Amino acid sequence: MTTSNDDVPTNFRSLVESAERKFAKVRDTAWYGRQPNHYFPKVFKSYMKLWEYQQKNRSKLVESGLQRWEIGEIASRIGQLYFVQYMRTSEARFLIESYIFYEAILNRKYFSEEGKISGGVKDRGLIYKELRFYARFLLVSLILNRWEMVNLLLDRFSGLLHDSKSKFPDTTFKEWKVVMQEMVRFMKVDAAFLNTRPLRYCAMFDSHPKSLPYVARFHAKKVLKLRDALLMSYHRNEVKFAELTIDTFRMLQCLEWEPSGSFYQKQPVESHENGTTTDQSATSGLIDINLVADMTDPSLPPNPKKAILYRPSATQLLAVLASICDELPADSVMLIYIAASGESGQTTVPQKHISGSVRTSLKLNTVYEQPISLVNGKGGSSHPVESSIWLGPTRRGGSNNLYPVDLIPFTRRPTFFIIDSDNSHSFKAERGEPAALLLSPLKPTFKSQSSADIAQNGSQFTLFLTAPLRACWQMFGLAYSDDEVDVMEDAESIVSAAFSEWEVILCSLTSVDLVWAQVLSEPLLRRIILRFIFCRSVLTFFRRREENDPYLPVCFPELPDSVSPNSEVVQSAVMRLADHLKVSHCFRFDNL
Repeated sequence: MTTSNDDVPTNFRSLVESAERKFAKVRDTAWYGRQPNHYFPKVFKSYMKLWEYQQKNRSKLVESGLQRWEIGEIASRIGQLYFVQYMRTSEARFLIESYIFYEAILNRKYFSEEGKISGGVKDRGLIYKELRFYARFLLVSLILNRWEMVNLLLDRFSGLLHDSKSKFPDTTFKEWKVVMQEMVRFMKVDAAFLNTRPLRYCAMFDSHPKSLPYVARFHAKKVLKLRDALLMSYHRNEVKFAELTIDTFRMLQCLEWEPSGSFYQKQPVESHENGTTTDQSATSGLIDINLVADMTDPSLPPNPKKAILYRPSATQLLAVLASICDELPADSVMLIYIAASGESGQTTVPQKHISGSVRTSLKLNTVYEQPISLVNGKGGSSHPVESSIWLGPTRRGGSNNLYPVDLIPFTRRPTFFIIDSDNSHSFKAERGEPAALLLSPLKPTFKSQSSADIAQNGSQFTLFLTAPLRACWQMFGLAYSDDEVDVMEDAESIVSAAFSEWEVILCSLTSVDLVWAQVLSEPLLRRIILRFIFCRSVLTFFRRREENDPYLPVCFPELPDSVSPNSEVVQSAVMRLADHLKVSHCFRFDNL
């Protein structure tokens, strides 16, 4: 049965409306949880059917008035769907698929004025679509570390915004100015380090050959896999783009695997017309959605699923944690990363004894008399006041405050906490439900206090856990440029050798606490533990810190003494790095 020319536009519009209705149902779906969303395949199928239909009937649709931006809108929706699926699953292939579609839209100029099929002046609606496309593509390129594309998109975005204000002086485009300012500010933070080692786990850099046999032979009574993570950052005026702050961006990348192969590079299809070479795919409407197979690395383990929360209330945070914990597989550990400001406050809690499993019924948003340690085997605390961290625009208590006691129920499952706050030590723990805690210093350390602004640079502790040498450069106020590449590479070699040696020590011990032992075989968590050891030692020797110093991070349970700052193997590594960077005068290695 053939389709008449009159039926083609009607069928096309019907397919568009059907796809849009399905898209609306998944657009705002929660990006966490392990329960499969059976509606996603239906939406993908609907849009692929629509895409194939417009390809097959392109000439008839053009004759009936189809605009190029309408084709771009379909491709943009598909790219958006892939990105949503990446955020739900953390599977790199979905992120790359999204990039492919967005890059095709850019190359074919679907939204630009010269890319329109019919004449006429571009209206505000089309400008908004193009700006929205740039913003979405920027986010995808940012997460993929495609810095050249990010810079290109920023230029295009800025140029379009400038031209649009000239054409429509009565329109402020205020929200789009904010988008551009956010991205410029975001890029400025690590601008000097864009060509250094990736934050993702890269076997070439993060796997240490000398220690691999020891890691392979290491067997705890119970070995856990990192399968889920919750990432949350809430600081006033923090650097962010869209709903991704600089700290959650760094942690997101730190908890993923870097493909060992080269990233997709678009190869033009040669056509020798009039003696020139052209890229036929820019006009054909064909997007090869199977190119992702050439860009992913099947040898890598799956990325842990990540729930990224942007400025949640305490109750929202706890609800998401409860959902993730409820679905956590039996052999898994969950990483919980919370970065927020904190201030001590007079609150009250009835003194209760908590040991073993937490059997006490805990109400959220309750004002307590005395603190209860996160995994403390005893009620009460040596601290005179209870402290919390602050999740809100104002400190009013209630849903704006997160107390250590709020997290106790989640220690029933294997949990790896990273608390990055100026009040992190209120989450100290001793005994109880097994849980690993890495707690940030209460104050950052810098040679020059001009670098100490979290709002401008992100957290120092988070930077140590995700890019330790960048943290050192920032801490010492060192300038980094292309001329410093050799210095950075030699510094990386010093740190890598130290990590390899520390891995051998940790995996050779028979007395490692079970909390640490059961996660040492997990590469992503082992790397974080090694970086914590490095961070603690560097900060300890910087003008000599003592125990319980607010400038030092702490961990619970304690890591073995053989990798403490007092051990010779740790001290010597810091000394080598300090000598190499010519900052030995900033350290005190005496009294050891």
